[in-house]
Amino acid sequence: MNVKPLGDRVIVQPIEAEEVKKGGIIIPDTAKEKPQEGKVVAIGAGKRDESGKLIPMDVKKGDRVLYGKYSGTEIKVDGKEYMIMREDDILGIIE
Repeated sequence: MNVKPLGDRVIVQPIEAEEVKKGGIIIPDTAKEKPQEGKVVAIGAGKRDESGKLIPMDVKKGDRVLYGKYSGTEIKVDGKEYMIMREDDILGIIE
């Protein structure tokens, strides 16, 4: 990947939810909910406080995370879709 996030930004690769079929009806892609789970593929250096001290990130590359439904910005790199968001938008780490 050629993108390096800055500050407290994180790049997440969304994990697609499994396709659910109810009553034999196939749900089209446009009606599916946006995934809220993903894998961290890159992180920035961290946030700085008022005195300029670097606060390290809580997440690391490879973590599976949950994020808010409307969090971040979608980007496309080398034909793959990713989300770039602040670390504050991540709700938790899945262990």
